[in-house]
Amino acid sequence: MALPKAHRLKSRKDFQAVFREGIRRHSSHFILRALSPSRLKEPSLNTAPNTSSEINYESLANTQIGISISTKVSKRAVIRNRIKRQITADLYKLLPKLSPGWRLVLIVKPTTAESECVSQQFLQELEQLLAKAEVFHGHS
Repeated sequence: MALPKAHRLKSRKDFQAVFREGIRRHSSHFILRALSPSRLKEPSLNTAPNTSSEINYESLANTQIGISISTKVSKRAVIRNRIKRQITADLYKLLPKLSPGWRLVLIVKPTTAESECVSQQFLQELEQLLAKAEVFHGHS
């Protein structure tokens, strides 16, 4: 089950903005990079003034999520895709709890493929990461 299109982080510019200006949170299997909605509206010191007009303000209503899983996790695409599907299914369950307007990039650490983690552990770890980054409604 894929994330709805409105909740997917797609463009390279969006990923770069999250990596450049977003906060970082770590867990044993994931690294979360999160860019808050307030940071999206403020122009960065590193960017030109005209880039703020390029922001798609319609997409700010939805939290957008991207998943990055490199070949360091596993050389086999089957394993990487299985991990990505598990993470996507867990994120789909958490979508109603997320505050609107955030841009999130979830990076999978290489130790994830070795651990044979089940989906329930991924879900708990994702909840903890999102709570640390205060992405949930009410920061619970």
